[in-house]
Parts: sequence; structure tokens; C-alpha cells
Amino acid sequence: MDRSPALLLLLALALCEYGHGLSPDLKVKSPKDIAQLREGQRLELQCQTDRDSGAFWIRQDKSGTLHFIVFISSISRTTFSNDQKHSPRFEAGKDNKLYHLVVKSFTPQDEGSYFCMTIFNQMLFFSRGQPAFLPVTTTVAPTTSGPILKHGTTEDPNPKTPDPERRMQEDLDFSCHIFIWVPLAGACLLLLIALVITTVLCRRTRRRRCRCKR
Repeated sequence: MDRSPALLLLLALALCEYGHGLSPDLKVKSPKDIAQLREGQRLELQCQTDRDSGAFWIRQDKSGTLHFIVFISSISRTTFSNDQKHSPRFEAGKDNKLYHLVVKSFTPQDEGSYFCMTIFNQMLFFSRGQPAFLPVTTTVAPTTSGPILKHGTTEDPNPKTPDPERRMQEDLDFSCHIFIWVPLAGACLLLLIALVITTVLCRRTRRRRCRCKR
């Protein structure tokens, strides 16, 4: 679709404010429910007006850019973009004071708000926009499984990586424990041996004394 007429339309929007008292009645609707519009579906729109002076069909995309689609004259002649009488994507026509537009196969490229516009007393008049959008598809996030039980134990689904500083501190503590407890254990062992020797010597001394008394 040609965007060049959109620039002229934007420049002429200021003229629209002067014609409220004489503005023609323009109503855009769809004969079918388009709330659940599907890709590849036909989109049918109607522009009803009380003036028989021809009508333009214009689409405003999501970015706000206006796109000229077709002009339908009062004698049902159609002029699409690039001055073409026919379009592979659209159908247009006139029935009494109803100006029809059909999107043959609706695609994401056709999404936007559709307007009907007419010229009266050298001023432009726009209808209210008819939104036409495909339903938004939402993706479901994958569910995460809980902790796995193995032989009565629960595995943490988020295992923590060991802290190297903490690991080093634990190694130092273990080394300190070795240097402290090994000498203490050796000293205790020597004391135990000395205690055993002392006990044995004491018993021998007592036996000798007992024999001497006899």
C-alpha cells in the first residue's frame, strides 16, 4: 500500500475541525464478529454515510502510520494504490450509501484501525476507527519439577556451589585441630603409660614388705 497519500491526509487534518456543524455522518462497522479474527480469514467492513460523494478507506497501523487502501467514487469506480483498478489483496464497492471494503486474506500486515473518509465542502471528515487485530497468543512457561526422592533423601533442586574462601577456612581449622590434638593425645598416652608403670611398681613394693613381716 502506498504511504504518500498519508502525508496529504496528515496535513489536511487541521481542516477537519472547521466542519463539525456540517460534518457528514460516517459509521464504520463489520457485518460479522471480528473479535476473534483469525489469520487467513476474510475481513468485511462497511462505511455508512448520508452523503453520496465517494469515500476513501485508510488503515492506521500500530506505529500510527496511515496507509491509503482505496477510493470508491459515487458511481462505484475503485482506485487502489498506484492508480490500480483492482487489488490482489482487497475488494471494494458501493451499494447505495454503503461503501464496502474486504480484506481477502487477513494477515498480521493488515492489523490496525480502519477509517472511512470523505470530502465535503473541500474538507476532510473521518469516521471512528474500526480496530482489527489478531488475538494475542500467550506462551505457557514450562513447569519445574519438584525435588526428586532417592532412597528416602530429598535432592535440592537448586544446589549451591561451594564457597572457596569457606573451604579454605575449613581446611585451616582442620590443620589447627591436628596440631593441637595430636600432641595432647601423645601426652595423654605417655601419662597413661607412666600410670601403669607406677601401679605395677607399687604392687611389687607392697609384696616385698608383706614377705619381710613374716
